[in-house]
Amino acid sequence: MNNIKQVQTELANKNPRKILRHALENYDQVAISFSGAEDVVLIDMALKIRQDIQVFSLDTGRLHPETYQFIERVRKHYKINIELISPDHKQLDAFVKEKGLFSFYEDGHQECCGIRKVAPLQRKLAQVNAWITGQRKDQSLDTRQNIPEIQVDPAFSTAEHTLVKFNPLVNQSSAQIWDYIEAYQVPFIELHKQGFISIGCEPCTRTVLPNQHERAGRWWWENATKKECGLHVKK
Repeated sequence: MNNIKQVQTELANKNPRKILRHALENYDQVAISFSGAEDVVLIDMALKIRQDIQVFSLDTGRLHPETYQFIERVRKHYKINIELISPDHKQLDAFVKEKGLFSFYEDGHQECCGIRKVAPLQRKLAQVNAWITGQRKDQSLDTRQNIPEIQVDPAFSTAEHTLVKFNPLVNQSSAQIWDYIEAYQVPFIELHKQGFISIGCEPCTRTVLPNQHERAGRWWWENATKKECGLHVKK
């Protein structure tokens, strides 16, 4: 495996396409995580580099109807397979039986996200050597300011399995993402037209007001420093 620190130095502040090209040309078992506008930009860029890309999405069972329609639209638009990763049904059944469908409003979102998102993601990432995310620094002033372009995944690497994580869009702004979407006619979810910016599960996502930060619409009943589900922040 390449020296990650050396590669990070080489890729620091480079164009997203250069970072993406390194990931796709140096790792056979690499997957793109797809959930939002940034990730479709990654798919659009990736297909210009390599046709046999691997794309997956976490189906929590609580997504907006528009999100499911969007996944299907992206699949058809790019003529790609999108693997939907679902929670373990036994673990989820036991959780819902004990705590109901909306326990996160009372005791926080971490347990629900752990079952519906983190555990399924962990299962998927055990099958690959690297993954590509659409994280950007400006998505969170508290938790995403020090994200590098490439890193050994701090949350999902183990002693037996080193997982490399690529963040090609880390230095891109929201405006740059939407400029790309408009310029290249990239599909986007209709909810963005209704005031949704950062879109997750339906019960945990709401529209934001003008000049509010995009993450303000996620888990709005909790402290602003807790707006991560565990996919990118080590617990």
